[in-house]
Amino acid sequence: MTVINTNVKSLISQNALNKNNRALSAAMEQLSTGKRINSAKDDAAGLAISSRMTSQIRGLDQAVRNGNDGISMLQTVEGALIEVTNMLQRMRELSVQSANDTYAPQDRGYLDQEFQQLKDEVHRISRATQWNGMNILDGSFEGDAGVAGKFAFQVGANEGQTVTHTLGDIGFRKAVIEAQVTTAADANATPAVSEEGSITLSGTYAEGDTVEVTLNGTASSYTVLAADIVEGDDDATLLNVATKLAAELVTDGEVTTPTISGGVISYVATTSNDLNATVSRTVVGDTAALAGIQDLDILSTPNSSEALAALDVGIDTINSSRADIGAMINRLTYAVDNLTNVSQYTSASRSTIQDADYAKASSELARTQIIQQAATAVLAQANTSQQTVMKLLQ
Repeated sequence: MTVINTNVKSLISQNALNKNNRALSAAMEQLSTGKRINSAKDDAAGLAISSRMTSQIRGLDQAVRNGNDGISMLQTVEGALIEVTNMLQRMRELSVQSANDTYAPQDRGYLDQEFQQLKDEVHRISRATQWNGMNILDGSFEGDAGVAGKFAFQVGANEGQTVTHTLGDIGFRKAVIEAQVTTAADANATPAVSEEGSITLSGTYAEGDTVEVTLNGTASSYTVLAADIVEGDDDATLLNVATKLAAELVTDGEVTTPTISGGVISYVATTSNDLNATVSRTVVGDTAALAGIQDLDILSTPNSSEALAALDVGIDTINSSRADIGAMINRLTYAVDNLTNVSQYTSASRSTIQDADYAKASSELARTQIIQQAATAVLAQANTSQQTVMKLLQ
């Protein structure tokens, strides 16, 4: 049958050419992007699987970085503890030296000067060592777990895949108060001169610590409350304690209109007698690792012997902390290696699903290009075949 209005041969060629063009476009897209799945229409299930794998791989890679950060932090801690150990060993050596009766009291005083400086440096390191702006040796860090000094390292791609390590207070607290008379009392002067002086609070105070001041034989004391403590801000805590202590002195009638600047209380006594102000303090609840060395000195043989015993305990405590840190560093190292392996093999699995096979895609490109050329030629023939009808009309 010869018809003009509907060129069936041309329609067949056009349809085949359109299908081939889609296959050609898909092959070119795969070769251009390197991916077998470029949209959901390419492989809906494969797209979902590869997307989940991508989430896992990126989470694993970040967990590797987290683990390495944890290792770096713990290495920083151990580096500080190495120096603490060295100083404790030197302090012990000085204690052994001072315990020998070949040294006069003046000589022991010279030894104690170095001993006290080392002790202060141990305290400073425990308070000043930081990682990423956070104090890591004073037990002040408190994460979402709500446990002081407890660090959680996210070493997995999913929720709850953490390991924890607790770094307590390595040093010791120093809650120091000092009194100084700036103007001595003179009852014989006209008018009588009242004693003026100051009380300076320094160091670190905690709930339950007691500060006692004796003026003119009358003792006034204040016990630190939880409300006075400002976590991470010793200066604010000192201001609160100084304010409360000054109020106690006023209530007991020992001073008038004291002025407070930070942890310093400046006062004028209510009497012109020589008050001989004395101060004392009681520190309670000090659970820091080196609390036992806080009040040590080596000014006498008994004190040196006491220092030896306390320093042995302190050295053992630091050694135990370093052993825990070393064990955790090793654990995190293995965790990081495992995460790296899992990420590697998950990436390989995703590749088999998502990535283009260039040998196959290039073969498909060559096939579809040849078919396109052939289909175009056939379409041209189909469009000219009906010209024979003109011979029937001649």
